[in-house]
Amino acid sequence: MDLQEFIVSPAQAGERLDVFLAVASGLTRARVQRLNADGHVRVAGRQVKPRHRVSAGERVELRIPPATPLLLIPEAIPLDILLEDGDLLVLNKPPGLVVHPGAGRSTGTLVHALLAHCRSLPGIGGVERPGIVHRLDRDTSGVLVVAKTEAAHQSLSRQFKMRVVKKRYLALVHGEVRQDSGRVEAAIGRREHDRKRMGVRERGGREARTVYHVVRRLAGMTLLALDLETGRTHQIRVHLAHIGHPVVGDQIYGGRRERRRAASDAARTARQMLHAWRLGFQHPRSGAWVEFTAPIPADFQRLAGPLPGL
Repeated sequence: MDLQEFIVSPAQAGERLDVFLAVASGLTRARVQRLNADGHVRVAGRQVKPRHRVSAGERVELRIPPATPLLLIPEAIPLDILLEDGDLLVLNKPPGLVVHPGAGRSTGTLVHALLAHCRSLPGIGGVERPGIVHRLDRDTSGVLVVAKTEAAHQSLSRQFKMRVVKKRYLALVHGEVRQDSGRVEAAIGRREHDRKRMGVRERGGREARTVYHVVRRLAGMTLLALDLETGRTHQIRVHLAHIGHPVVGDQIYGGRRERRRAASDAARTARQMLHAWRLGFQHPRSGAWVEFTAPIPADFQRLAGPLPGL
């Protein structure tokens, strides 16, 4: 059992307990809430609700239990490994691979492959999603980092939360984007009448910012490089659809335009043309800044053309 203790400073007084602990420990807020529900959080020796407002000088104890055996069965699925050391794995995720089990997918995920590759992984970062720090959509390809130790998971989670991590994507979108660069600032939240889909929301959404740069203009399409300043679910796809340039192949956010375009050979594709091209972060052990680039898939290059400068 890993015991961590924190003292609330005057500047932190008044914060919700789950918010305070998420920042202090580097864990996600959802995981802090689960640990609290399981009795692993104490404030001044007693268990309180996640909404408890902490006071200056209070001692907060957080216990991280040992790894719990998984019910998932490891599967020998090939992994394209860009780097592996004792703390982390950096992978080039292919399109079509689901990151973790969920509704409708109980086998054949990246988690199953990771369990077969790394025996020490079970329980790191939680039983259901061992080692997973962030995710990519099933049909999005590119760089993904996985933690191999609890310390690495906390460090990387903190970096994502504090927006230290730098993420650059490539997207092939419909239409000719006129400006050479631009910025989309539009809050994102779940749609009222379809909770499985995200959308731009004037009320109730979370702030989201995406910066884009035109790489190449093609016949009826534009290749964009995108930098994420926030990390909301489906952020790139929602923002690009919002400005009238949905991602080619996006059957969820492309709408009628995607269905019409799919009738032409130039835009026909089996998946959305979105690639997590580059990922940069501080190594959890050394603190050194590291960056990784994922090769651009053949199906992407087939539509976008050769990209020798990328």
